[in-house]
Amino acid sequence: MIDPVLREAESKMSKSVDHFGAELTHIRTGRANPALIDKVMVAYYGTPTPLNQLAQISAPEPRLLVVQVYDKSQIGAVEKALRTSDQGLNPANDGQVIRVPIPPLTEERRREYVKLVRQKAEESRVAIRNVRRDELHRIEQMQKQGEVAEDESKRAAARLQKITEAQIERVDALAGRKEHEVMEV
Repeated sequence: MIDPVLREAESKMSKSVDHFGAELTHIRTGRANPALIDKVMVAYYGTPTPLNQLAQISAPEPRLLVVQVYDKSQIGAVEKALRTSDQGLNPANDGQVIRVPIPPLTEERRREYVKLVRQKAEESRVAIRNVRRDELHRIEQMQKQGEVAEDESKRAAARLQKITEAQIERVDALAGRKEHEVMEV
């Protein structure tokens, strides 16, 4: 009776951690990563469209991204969107592809990104704890309705706490790696 509740809790927490990991790919480091710009919104015939739907993005060098736009008539719009994004990029358009050199980060900017990583990590931890709270409430309701015994409820709460701690450790490990990557010169 309790196992499905715990499996569901672990699944929800794992999704939270996965979402956090995906968010980290959009935080800039010193190296070029196509994920940095794949969510930049481009005005494609008046409709805001993510860049990754309009172009192929590759990183042939550690400090360079190359954007190959599928519809060549939209190269100007893509270049403008990259220029006006909050990434501080200066794309160069040669008529066929857009080259986006990734400038090295300043120390101040690195510290801002570390703060952002920590903020996102805390948001993820809160989401995990919210799942724990909701599932604990569900277990308590099951106990009140007589579906599970009190000792089984307490064991389930202890198992849920262990699951929560394991997921928070995953978040901390991801955040630590990203912080190290951001501060690396």
